[in-house]
Amino acid sequence: MPSGKPPASPSGPSRPFTPLDFQLVLLRRMADHNPDLVEDARHALGVSIADMREANKRWQAMVRSPRSRAAASRYRSVLGAPGSVLTRKVGDLECEAWLWPVPLWPDLRFEVLLAPNGAVWNEWLVRAPDAGSPALRTLDDLTPWSCTVDEAARAFAPARPMEGTAPTRWGLSFTAPDADGVRRQVVAEFTWGLLQRVAAR
Repeated sequence: MPSGKPPASPSGPSRPFTPLDFQLVLLRRMADHNPDLVEDARHALGVSIADMREANKRWQAMVRSPRSRAAASRYRSVLGAPGSVLTRKVGDLECEAWLWPVPLWPDLRFEVLLAPNGAVWNEWLVRAPDAGSPALRTLDDLTPWSCTVDEAARAFAPARPMEGTAPTRWGLSFTAPDADGVRRQVVAEFTWGLLQRVAAR
């Protein structure tokens, strides 16, 4: 997923939707929970709030269009050929996982998981196969953008999946020790597979 050039403003309908635009789509959803982190990321990419909103608007129009491509084709059209293709086991099924690098998060990959019939089963950020996982031991380690859904679920097993508040959001419920070693009930919220916030009681 090359970073591309900053989107032109205003954008014309014929301008291609680029990998940079897609990174802005990822950020747009995360801005609801972590506006400061998103602002820093936006500055690093050299784009404006208007650029981010426009990219998200165009993405939503593509997704909802009656003439929209199938999800797998749409991702290949926007992101190009996957950087790598892996086989993942889901129950008794072998599924293909397409992974693209994300310049904004060098240690992460955007993964599209395909069912045997080619339908997209899942689409989110995962840790790159050659990157080390973060050390997740206590609540203090669960900071925004520090880990993915899979990493939190493994670190604090057993974790119970929870329905998200939007199609690109996921939740996990689990117990984790605080800084004093007291086990707390935690609900963690993720957007595009990346941790956004936790609530503990």
